[in-house]
Amino acid sequence: MKLQESNLNCQIPGMQLIAEGRAETPSQSLVRRVKVFIRRHLTPSRERAFKNFTNDLMNRYALSRGKSGKPRVALNAAISQSLEAGDRVRVRSLDEIQDSLNHWRQLKGCTFMPEMAAYCGTTQRVLKPLQRFVDERDLRVKRSTGIVLLEGVMCQGTADFGNCDRACFYFWRAEWLEKIG
Repeated sequence: MKLQESNLNCQIPGMQLIAEGRAETPSQSLVRRVKVFIRRHLTPSRERAFKNFTNDLMNRYALSRGKSGKPRVALNAAISQSLEAGDRVRVRSLDEIQDSLNHWRQLKGCTFMPEMAAYCGTTQRVLKPLQRFVDERDLRVKRSTGIVLLEGVMCQGTADFGNCDRACFYFWRAEWLEKIG
């Protein structure tokens, strides 16, 4: 049976092509290929330095063209009330959050994933503030401030990698949240 004739929606019909290295791979944009290359070939500290350098470069370019650099709006960095477990919060609007991000879609090293946009404008409950986590890129325990986990707000996979059954919590910067009450 040929692959094109198969009605199966799985990898089994294509196993021979995969084993022979002749299977079609989905096309990736140049930006996606660059991101994957950076992730696979740079250490986390060099990746951070590269992102800071390119963000500064893109900001200089934007300023030379008469546009403002990113981030355009600085959200309250010093939050008067610290977020604790059980606090009710409103996730800020997508526009407010995007105004706080740099060219790499990050605020203070924390990435805002496109899949998190579905929660913008919703009311959530804080599960716990994050103080330490294992960074799997370099297998180190890292300290953090200003990051919280929200109850039941978990990743189900990404557009880049597809579905995932791991169910990891999203990391939310406190600047992206507004305490209610």
